[in-house]
Amino acid sequence: MAKMTKSQLLEKLATASGMSKKEVGSFLELLTETAYSEVKSSGEFTVPGIGKLVKKHRNARQGRNPATGETIQIPAKTVVKFRVAKAAKDSIL
Repeated sequence: MAKMTKSQLLEKLATASGMSKKEVGSFLELLTETAYSEVKSSGEFTVPGIGKLVKKHRNARQGRNPATGETIQIPAKTVVKFRVAKAAKDSIL
């Protein structure tokens, strides 16, 4: 399978756990909301065995418009990065 869709993921988790697809969907929504709020408040959220979401501040910098070659100023912003856990790397390779 090249890419797993959300409905395929829900089906697989529901089958493996014995829960309904609706319960699994609610759980995933709760996990997502919790991850977003934790990253916003504390700066990071860890999913054991998978990885960590980390809030990172990027300073303002100069960039270049690829179409015109003109130098532009890119403003400072906050981004979210994902760091893959060592256990995930080791299990895949």
